[in-house]
Amino acid sequence: MNNLAFSQAAENNKAPILRILREVFAQTRIVLEIGSGTGQHAVHFGRGLPHLVWQPSDLAHNLPDIQARLAAEAPANVLAPLALDVAMQVWPVRDIDGLFSANAVHIMSWAHVTQMFQGMGEILCDQAIVCLYGPFRYGGAFTTPSNAQFDVWLKQRDPLSGVRDFEAVDALARAQGLRLLADYDMPANNQLLVWRRG
Repeated sequence: MNNLAFSQAAENNKAPILRILREVFAQTRIVLEIGSGTGQHAVHFGRGLPHLVWQPSDLAHNLPDIQARLAAEAPANVLAPLALDVAMQVWPVRDIDGLFSANAVHIMSWAHVTQMFQGMGEILCDQAIVCLYGPFRYGGAFTTPSNAQFDVWLKQRDPLSGVRDFEAVDALARAQGLRLLADYDMPANNQLLVWRRG
């Protein structure tokens, strides 16, 4: 267990996120997770949502860490992780009716966020549910001073990253036929945004 990659943030937020996913993914068959990281979310949500199939994915160089955790801990409804770069012309999945991503859109460049939504548009079924977790700005303003500080830190490590404007992300979603269903306030100054297609 000690050799597995570990994220304290994922450990902290997995229970509050699952409480909402149980409701919004109640009718969902298969969820694609973009940016599975350490695999902690995949394991926890797979256990907590036994009615569906959870498909982890990440950049190819991150897959060994995810595979190690899944081999040690994952239930049978969590599939082997896929190599997925949002900039791919063709994603390695089709007919997905659920999509989840945590703490990814502020790490990606804005160009990659745009490509992520374009990619979603190609693979999501009608009535698919999309959930994005992380910090967002509203009306150009940070929700807390700590999120403003986090944005500075992000830009220092990568000038193309940063806390995104909700309105700009929602516009990308709407361009792919996604309608906002809910915007949940979450612990640690984060949000869980939920859209439905169609």
